Amino acid sequence: MSNLSTTAIGPRDQLRRPLRDLRISLLDQCNFRCTYCMPVKKFHENYQFLKRNERINHEEIIRLVKIVVPMGVTKIRLTGGEPLLDKNVAQLVEKINKIDGIDDLALTTNATLLKKKAQDLANAGLDRITISLDSIDQDVFYKMNGNRGNVSDVIEGIEAAEKAGLTPIKINTVVQRGVNEHTIIDLLNHFKGSGHIVRLIEFMDVGNQNNWNLEDVVTAKELLTMIQSKWPLSPAKETYRGEVAKRYLYDDGSGEVGFITSVSTPFCGDCSRARLSADGVLYTCLFANKGTDIKTLLRDGSSDQDIENVFTRVWLARNDRYSELRNSHLPNESPKKIEMYRMGG
Repeated sequence: MSNLSTTAIGPRDQLRRPLRDLRISLLDQCNFRCTYCMPVKKFHENYQFLKRNERINHEEIIRLVKIVVPMGVTKIRLTGGEPLLDKNVAQLVEKINKIDGIDDLALTTNATLLKKKAQDLANAGLDRITISLDSIDQDVFYKMNGNRGNVSDVIEGIEAAEKAGLTPIKINTVVQRGVNEHTIIDLLNHFKGSGHIVRLIEFMDVGNQNNWNLEDVVTAKELLTMIQSKWPLSPAKETYRGEVAKRYLYDDGSGEVGFITSVSTPFCGDCSRARLSADGVLYTCLFANKGTDIKTLLRDGSSDQDIENVFTRVWLARNDRYSELRNSHLPNESPKKIEMYRMGG
């Protein structure tokens, strides 16, 4: 008997996981050169990013969102590259916000351009914002992002987002051994009591450019021990099935910390996320090595039903669980993967 199935709320994949969350990369360009995503040696000033006509446009994005919401998608997240480099991102947010059935419309940014755009995004209907910030130590910040930007710009962006009501603000921090783990306590201390939620992410082997090594991973268990030596924490209840972060509350009531444990404790079993890259390719896993071209369908006269059928077929066949199988790969057997800057995080 086939494991393929559809339900009244949309298709379920080979592991019975529904499609609930679509992450859309607006463009592959970024104003940072983070070592674990877009190292400057490859992504130099002469690197050829996608041309405008090679990227999916806003009209195509809106059409696609209208197609996937009846399939069960309730969450839309706009990513990049750096999505705020799209000068018309607020107008796109406004159009997506008008589509019935979306419960959560969010955006992920490095926040260096957020100060000027936060209020416009909020006015357009953005619900939440997630900030990528790997350290509040300027020297470490530089080291990790390719000597671009200032921590002060990020902090001002966060303050502007809070003022605009884009809360709760989540702050994502990739932790690498020997790089920034010594600054984590200072980072947490800065945001402790602010209402913002810092989420510590285990360094992952996303893409092919970051020279990932298991020895460079600081596990959530290690981080928890480090933090609890200063501030007692207690585990919090999961707020919804498939929640990415394992949540802990400060015992003194001053907020929470999240741990994203893709390496040490994978959470593939509840993953309901699909990703659409800047060039219009559908991926069903952050660690995918191949995808399905949707952009061509959006441009070749295919009907909405045709596109829905492709989405459904791809999701029904999905059996991705890379993180659960990571340790079974020998180093020279690890598959070549799509780069994160193009598909979004």
